[in-house]
Amino acid sequence: MRAASAAWARRWAVAGAALLAAASSEARAAELGAGDVALDVHGFVSQGALLSTGNNYLARSERGSFQFTEVGINFTSQLTDRLRLGVQMFAHNLGPVGNYELGADWFYLDYRWRDWLGLRAGRVKVPFGLYNETSDIDAARVAVLLPQGVYPLSNTNYLLAQTGLDLYGYIDLRGAGALDYRVYGGTIYVDTSTVPTLKDIDVPYVTGARLMWETPVAGLRVGASAQAIRLVFEFLPNPAAPTVPALNVGGTVLLGVASAEFVRGDLVLASEFSEWRTRLDTSYFAMLPPGNKQVTVSEHAYVLATYHVRPWLWPGAYYSVLFPDEATATFTGPSQNMQHDVAGTLRFDINSHWLLKLEAHYMHGTAGADSSLNDNRPLDALTRNWAVFLAKTTAYF
Repeated sequence: MRAASAAWARRWAVAGAALLAAASSEARAAELGAGDVALDVHGFVSQGALLSTGNNYLARSERGSFQFTEVGINFTSQLTDRLRLGVQMFAHNLGPVGNYELGADWFYLDYRWRDWLGLRAGRVKVPFGLYNETSDIDAARVAVLLPQGVYPLSNTNYLLAQTGLDLYGYIDLRGAGALDYRVYGGTIYVDTSTVPTLKDIDVPYVTGARLMWETPVAGLRVGASAQAIRLVFEFLPNPAAPTVPALNVGGTVLLGVASAEFVRGDLVLASEFSEWRTRLDTSYFAMLPPGNKQVTVSEHAYVLATYHVRPWLWPGAYYSVLFPDEATATFTGPSQNMQHDVAGTLRFDINSHWLLKLEAHYMHGTAGADSSLNDNRPLDALTRNWAVFLAKTTAYF
């Protein structure tokens, strides 16, 4: 068991979750009854603010918005040497999304038979890319917003967790490093309450895998992730045409990402490139006007760097790009065909339970904007060059 613990500790350290581990070390286990089973309890409260120029982003941010709140509490327990369970209750508000509705963010039963083979069941976090599993933990990263080209907040319902099974393992290759693998399958519940034209989104399946190689080069890991999601959108009848049946639209989304991260001392360098391929069902595609595409491939990428200058100061920066259609990908074309995001962050650790972040983004292009937050104006009619400023404070235990 000591070897297993050491292996998993190395894995999370390289993953950049040392901040979370430091916070966890401060928590105290509470005894359950007269037995020896301990319950670990951790929680966090975050409040943020957004201000943008030119376009509303994530919320009604042009005039400033405090609709950026997160609160969560999680419970984990090691029932036996091999069996563990956990659950996190979470509520948030981000513009039109969340509205402080409390729900189970994730929950699982985890049986680890050996280091190289374990099984989780429940609502399990999706291992997509380097940072998806810690994307809901503000204390585990420097940036307020992860690169939105690869980890968009608007797609959290699709990317954070899936309900089903997750097979995982860690294989020590000795002189060749180590392999960390995950294979999963299940479904996703998508909340459609904020979309007035949708009755339901059915997800018959989501399946995927991730393979990370911890190379013999100290601090360097590389890997790849793949995911397939089947979606069926059921629209409400159109009140203006009550005799026309409601439309159901089906499609499949294939997502892939190649990842690399280098951690050396206080320095972290990372980069990822991702393609998302969306294919509409043939029956629906036949109904579309000429010129529409049955298959669309989008491209997403970023480069990132952070450096721990002082125990209380951790600056970071990244450059992220999003091209919603690779056929029109360009650095100088129409605004709706691109998003270039140059971001800089200052993270201040006030103490071991409280942090503050200040962040600025320069945006070129509007592919990541939302027309519904901008009076339903088309994306090509929005401001081409604009900025977003964020502040966020988090207390955690």
